[in-house]
Amino acid sequence: MEENFESIADVYKALGDKTRLRIMALLSHGELCVCELVGALSMSQPSISQHLRKLKQAGLLKERKTAQWVYYSLDVVKFPLLEDIVRALPDVAQEYQALLSQGLGTRCNVSL
Repeated sequence: MEENFESIADVYKALGDKTRLRIMALLSHGELCVCELVGALSMSQPSISQHLRKLKQAGLLKERKTAQWVYYSLDVVKFPLLEDIVRALPDVAQEYQALLSQGLGTRCNVSL
């Protein structure tokens, strides 16, 4: 039982950062690659990767590899409350649509 509390605490620790919450809000609209998040958040690739690593370790993200690219999406199966948490976040639909209009979301653009 102690293990259950620990994994739940890890989830809330991972969500205790505004950048990670924003990443979660963006991913609630669809999967994204690290390079797409770099462009959306105006942060370095290592910084974004670190945030993604923490979210993945907490069991909140799943990844899909295509060639050299890794695409991240929410994993609501492991933590069912995640859907409720994400719904409570500010709406970033326009931000996500802006990424799509730039041609992102379908392929990575290494010039980011």
